[in-house]
Amino acid sequence: MRFTVSSLVSNGPDPVTGVQRTPYEKLQNVIDQAVTAERLGFDGYGVGERHGEPFLSPAPPVLLSAIAARTSTIRLFTTVTVLSILDPVRVAEDYALVDQLSAGRLELIIGKGNDPRHFDLFGLPEEKQWDALAENYGLLRRLWREEKVSWEGATRPPLREVTSWPRPYQEPIPVWHGSATSTQSTDLAARYGDPLFSANSFHPLEKYRALVEHYRERWEHYGRDPREARVGTGFGGLFIAKRSQDAIEGFRPYWDALFNSAAGKHNNSPFASLEDALERGSALVGSPQQVIEKIHRYHEAFGNEVVGIGVDTLTEEVQHEQLELFASEVAPVIRRELPVGRV
Repeated sequence: MRFTVSSLVSNGPDPVTGVQRTPYEKLQNVIDQAVTAERLGFDGYGVGERHGEPFLSPAPPVLLSAIAARTSTIRLFTTVTVLSILDPVRVAEDYALVDQLSAGRLELIIGKGNDPRHFDLFGLPEEKQWDALAENYGLLRRLWREEKVSWEGATRPPLREVTSWPRPYQEPIPVWHGSATSTQSTDLAARYGDPLFSANSFHPLEKYRALVEHYRERWEHYGRDPREARVGTGFGGLFIAKRSQDAIEGFRPYWDALFNSAAGKHNNSPFASLEDALERGSALVGSPQQVIEKIHRYHEAFGNEVVGIGVDTLTEEVQHEQLELFASEVAPVIRRELPVGRV
């Protein structure tokens, strides 16, 4: 199993202390998270893309470049790149540059995004988001794999024998497909033979398992070897303590803030309480053994090879404490029991 940490760079008031960081302080906090994650042996660090308050992540390539300068081995992810609203030529250029700066450590996770504000902001009708995502991804793939690309479509002006520059360090940059709500994303991933990353945060296991199963069905439909399908999954929160009740009470203010936020309400989560969310959802809250058992339960359902966690909503001191606990108490056991490659 591989482990990643990610951030949407949400900069609201701390649910426990009430402190509001400046944008500069929050951005430095995210870079420090990535440095800490590398030091603790995590495999990847991801930055999401959002446009508007309270998020400070409209330009992941910029922030990932800063992280690349402070790290040397950890893989760099986007979680996600909202490709439906972006110009594929600019995406090809920006992320190829990040890939060069990081000596080939970049991996994209693409998706249509999870914040409806970007439709009006970038002039994309919501009903066209899936068509735009598929078309833009088809062009991005060609730009990273071919030279002198000629292309015509609906999302941008035609291209005539264009070679995007710089070329990626990797040949090509790995791309995952982020999936939260729709079989259109799982089908697109299977169609191209790409790995799937399940968001897996706001709803019960069964909803996300159905999407993963659809991905595997479509993978075989397109004539691919089922053993080659790859899945990663995020988890909706992290808080570890020796006693499970201490973990629950420690996490409660953060959970309340998240599920009462605009993002929480937009996702229409069915959980009635924190206890309900812990019983039916993916949050890794409890003793180390309970967290290990939940990761196993999701692996049995999804066959995932990547576990993605986030500590961004936690108080800064608690962020580092939780990353340390996960790295020392959970990750070694899971790596031993679920080695990479086991599906």
